[in-house]
Amino acid sequence: MGRFTRGLGGLYLRLSGWRVEGRFPDAAKAVVIAAPHTSNWDLPLMLAVAYVLGIRPAWLGKRELFRWPFGWVMRRLGGLPVDREARQNLVQQAVDRFDAVDRLHLVIPPSGTRSRATYWRSGFYHIARGARVPIVCGFLDYRRKVGGIGPALTPSGDVATDMDGLRAFYADIAGKFPALTTPVRLLEEDQSVPAA
Repeated sequence: MGRFTRGLGGLYLRLSGWRVEGRFPDAAKAVVIAAPHTSNWDLPLMLAVAYVLGIRPAWLGKRELFRWPFGWVMRRLGGLPVDREARQNLVQQAVDRFDAVDRLHLVIPPSGTRSRATYWRSGFYHIARGARVPIVCGFLDYRRKVGGIGPALTPSGDVATDMDGLRAFYADIAGKFPALTTPVRLLEEDQSVPAA
């Protein structure tokens, strides 16, 4: 990440009254959780935080977003096209991306929506486990106007225990609209399904 981009991110945060906490771990590859996700404002704030921390965030988008004339813009912003109709599932496509490169920080909002849902989607967990990369806790705390990086977790396969660690970290983090925050819980925790 260049000085200009870091400076631009820092300027945006200062003008918005936000500050950055934490330090990105020394990991060339990671799945970065973007949580809680309750507002469209999360995107520019999270990008600014990433730029200040020197992270080049990547994200997954359906391949149709990458067609002419805007495909180059999407790629420049860190977009990685995926085929939702392919025979291999989205998790495997993401794992294959990790295997194909030396450096990748894939940002995923596990709630999957700005609206309140019952569970976080588990793709972030299975991508990290399949790619053998850490899960890094990215956050935006609107109550304190702080964005940043929290702990990193190496998924063990014990979903409930790993999620307990994530729940403990996110317990006091407030999204812009707290009532829209999806609880830090995976469906498979309630179904007692072992991780693959």
